[in-house]
Amino acid sequence: MALTSRERANKTPLEIVPSHSADVILPRQPTKTPLASQTVIVIGSSTGGTEALRTLLTTLPANMPPILIAQHMPEMFTHSFAQRLDSLCRLRVKEAEDNERLQPGTVYIAPGHSHLLIKSAPTIGYSTSLNNGPAVNRHRPSVDVLFRSAANLVGKNSIGVILTGMGRDGANGMLEMRQAGAWNIAQDETSCVVFGMPKEAIAIGATHEVLALGSIAQRLVMLAHQRQPSV
Repeated sequence: MALTSRERANKTPLEIVPSHSADVILPRQPTKTPLASQTVIVIGSSTGGTEALRTLLTTLPANMPPILIAQHMPEMFTHSFAQRLDSLCRLRVKEAEDNERLQPGTVYIAPGHSHLLIKSAPTIGYSTSLNNGPAVNRHRPSVDVLFRSAANLVGKNSIGVILTGMGRDGANGMLEMRQAGAWNIAQDETSCVVFGMPKEAIAIGATHEVLALGSIAQRLVMLAHQRQPSV
């Protein structure tokens, strides 16, 4: 007897998407000394992150170090999301493009089709790099990829922030950042929509501080000032 369409669907095995680590995009290769004196802030977020980022970024002054963000979001929305934030913030906010020099006072949002990385740019410090390789932790852009690139190149001159989100993307990368000398902040449970990503980073010892969302901007301003290279 022929199977109905529902019966055929029930017999079709589900395709399991592999959960790659950041190794599929770039190796773990930390440098003992940062390649430039420039401070860089990297932020990762997922569920609830769009509003958390709006709250955080609209509170920051214009004279911040470059900020790179991996927010789990479909590619059709990242450009308009960056434009909306740009209209609300004192900082310049844009969707990241490949091979852009990292500029102070600028926020780079990972496009939904690619991982966002930091790369060395001889004589000018750091620049962006986009990679459309496999998803990491089933996400592209992946927070782990961004954080690993910061650990590899920026090291002690980087500041990491992990905001609300489901899953564990970013936890391992944040631990690598801490091991490289970065200072890391996690959003606290009370102010998170979903406490998954910050919880995982805290659990493995990747963070230095756990702060309410409303307190993170002031702390970033202080840390950025402390880490400015001496003249």
